[in-house]
Amino acid sequence: MAERALRHRAEAAATRRSLVTPEGVDLSLRLADIGQRVAAFALDLIIMLGLIIVLLILGAAVALTGSEVAVIVLLLGFFLLRNFYFILMEMGPRAATFGKRAAGLRVVARSGERLTADRVIARNMLREIEFYLPVSFLFFNGAEGGGDALTSLAGLGWTCVFLFFPFFNKDKMRVGDLLAGTWVVSAPRKQLTYDLARSWEGGPDYRFTDAQLDVYGVFELQTLEQVLRDGREEAAATVAAAIRTKIGMAQDEGSDLAFLTAYYDAARTRMERGLLFGKRRADKFDKGV
Repeated sequence: MAERALRHRAEAAATRRSLVTPEGVDLSLRLADIGQRVAAFALDLIIMLGLIIVLLILGAAVALTGSEVAVIVLLLGFFLLRNFYFILMEMGPRAATFGKRAAGLRVVARSGERLTADRVIARNMLREIEFYLPVSFLFFNGAEGGGDALTSLAGLGWTCVFLFFPFFNKDKMRVGDLLAGTWVVSAPRKQLTYDLARSWEGGPDYRFTDAQLDVYGVFELQTLEQVLRDGREEAAATVAAAIRTKIGMAQDEGSDLAFLTAYYDAARTRMERGLLFGKRRADKFDKGV
């Protein structure tokens, strides 16, 4: 029993990675395992297939009308779906496709910075040569009667290299992840909680202006919540110093945990009040509401 527990702990530690945010917060993230990634990708393919079937039905209906413009629009829809489904969804605030959301996964930058458009585009454009190109090659080569045996073997080898690449690196990365500097991590969706801030008492009676509370978004508050739950004084001191600098508040005699708790409580209350009026900031970079 003890050996099994130790083995389980070792396996969990092997999938943990340290990611330091620009604010200096050291987060411990768990990498998605291959099974989770395959399941998410399979679900995305099913969703795309469903959309393709809808386009085919519409295309058949349009073809009966003889409208060439509509046919061109449908072909354009096929192209956009194949090339931009993953890109557009991973560039969103959740950094995840429908499949990844269902599996509790998201894409993050290994540097700890915000996931940028160029990283998302790079990791997904590589999917063309990782998946679409070899699969198309094998399909059409087989449909034409098998083709040259050596060519077919080369195509199969090409497919296997990319297919099994995640098994041969410790971070379970695709080639696209390797080149784009990204990880796919397990990140079940969290909600801002009510009990955390009220579990801390004491310290000065902090007052914050609306401008000070509006500098961060949902992502930063969830990060702050994790820091408070961990209760590590070193991390709390780093985050408290970063927030004080950001909002222009001087150091006081209260503890860093008391300051962070007060700020979390006030910022969460203001954010939730804003949600009632349709205002939401995914993170501090989000300028929209």
